[in-house]
Amino acid sequence: MHPLLIVSGLTMDFGGIRALDQVDLRILPGEIVALIGPNGAGKTTLFNCLTGMYRPTGGQVLLNPPGRTQRRLHGLPPHRITAAGLSRTFQNIRLFPNMTVLENVMVGRHCRTTAKLFGAIFRPAATVREERETVGMCLALLDRIGLSDQADELAPNLPYGAQRRLEIARALATDPQLLLLDEPAAGMNPQETAELEALIASIRDDGRSILLIEHDMKLVMRLSDHIFAMDYGRLIAEGTPDEVRCHPAVIRAYLGEEATDA
Repeated sequence: MHPLLIVSGLTMDFGGIRALDQVDLRILPGEIVALIGPNGAGKTTLFNCLTGMYRPTGGQVLLNPPGRTQRRLHGLPPHRITAAGLSRTFQNIRLFPNMTVLENVMVGRHCRTTAKLFGAIFRPAATVREERETVGMCLALLDRIGLSDQADELAPNLPYGAQRRLEIARALATDPQLLLLDEPAAGMNPQETAELEALIASIRDDGRSILLIEHDMKLVMRLSDHIFAMDYGRLIAEGTPDEVRCHPAVIRAYLGEEATDA
């Protein structure tokens, strides 16, 4: 099986500080991959490079959607990367506070719509039909995450866990090949975490790939097919959950001590 995402030698410098140092990643279609490491390891910097928020100093990012032409993503602006098939959520919730729940999801669909300024002003039949289809699709996404009955509520009025799920629905509205989730379980209670876990698993069952940053190791070990561990901007280990949890370099990064034979 050909990788969906190929990251080779990705490097990111901020002045004299190297935040990412020759990072290599491979993600397969339909795979949940976790990116773990202590705070400051470079995980979110990697996300920002993959999604165009940062322009990498070096390396390349290639997307291979099944049945489509390979795309070079490094150096592209965020909106073009989103249109190519990568979408993300953020470590800190970034919903539009003056928009409803439904409108927040519809914003995510913008990259897949075709209406331009002319259509917005004169509203021909094609534009009206496209808007109707967008509303229907976004309502279906809200139904999937259990928020269809709150579609007309302002986004900030939702409980915390529901806001997290709403961000995921907005990202799914872009119809991504690869969904990047930056600490989606942060601040959640056990019930909210369980609902999130079921949602992520269902997204993978739809055939989408997921790259996940998460500090909840129980969640990571249950969900992940493959794990990459980072420290100081470098990959220090990779493998299955069982392989990574016992890796000496991972134990050192988290505990500051060598692995023992016990």
